[in-house]
Amino acid sequence: MEKKTNQTIFSIFSLLLFSSCVSAQLRTGFYQRSCPNVENIVRNAVRQKFQQTFVTAPATLRLFFHDCFVRGCDASILLASPSERDHPDDMSLAGDGFDTVVKAKQAVDRDPNCRKKVSCADILALATREVVVLTGGPSYPVELGRRDGRLSTKASVQHSLPQPGFNLNQLNTMFNRHGLSQTDMIALSGAHTIGFAHCGKFSKRIYNFSPRTPIDPSLNRGYAFQLRQMCPIRVDPRIAINMDPTSPRTFDNAYFKNLQQGRGLFTSDQVLFTDRRSRATVNMFANSEAAFRQAFISAITKLGRVGVKTGNAGEIRRDCSRVN
Repeated sequence: MEKKTNQTIFSIFSLLLFSSCVSAQLRTGFYQRSCPNVENIVRNAVRQKFQQTFVTAPATLRLFFHDCFVRGCDASILLASPSERDHPDDMSLAGDGFDTVVKAKQAVDRDPNCRKKVSCADILALATREVVVLTGGPSYPVELGRRDGRLSTKASVQHSLPQPGFNLNQLNTMFNRHGLSQTDMIALSGAHTIGFAHCGKFSKRIYNFSPRTPIDPSLNRGYAFQLRQMCPIRVDPRIAINMDPTSPRTFDNAYFKNLQQGRGLFTSDQVLFTDRRSRATVNMFANSEAAFRQAFISAITKLGRVGVKTGNAGEIRRDCSRVN
């Protein structure tokens, strides 16, 4: 019996040691010798793309989130069809996010010191930091050392991403699965401050919430009628609107102030305020931009560690859209 207990303890210890080794292999300055200028190269490429279109910012941020929640942060989302991109949850990802990574990768590989040395997964992580900064959000150190995955399937996306109709329990279950707390989840939801969404994702809340109540009672009524104007019943399905009606081009804490007023676009947004278990955190972020920024930095750093491939796992893709 004692021998069996010791074996169990050893197995748990080995697992913990392996987990800590994986995150330890990610570090800031990972490319200090092989490609010392990588952060500046990516920064300039992203800035150039952002100057062409604002969509660069929300598209890149959402791309990073979708990548990390399916198979970990391994750039599997970037692989061309047949892949994760064929799943309905990923088909709405804006092309500008993919193009941002392509442009940054090309810029990195133009430097002879860097060619074939920097992973697409790391470029996406760096590009994400840059779009947050470009829209007024916080700068933060990005841990690097990820390698690119070789596998990407439509099936792997199923039940892997949060849905607009999720309640707090469903959100917490999904985020906890990746080692992210409720506070992390709320802070990452704050990225919706620069997000946009297609009308079909929330139309039920403004037209047919229930037989007796067409408009979701948790939705600000004036806001609901504004949404109806922007999203009439037979609207073009390609039409998308800002998720933050007050400062949609600024990465700030307005998202949380909107929730206090019933202006959360998705059910999964508004529930963060209507559910008493998460309301205090929403209020804290609404009252203190500094608290939100600090929590966001912590959460996105933890997100960037999810399921990473390091060392000899995976590869460094030459072309982000295909395996070598």
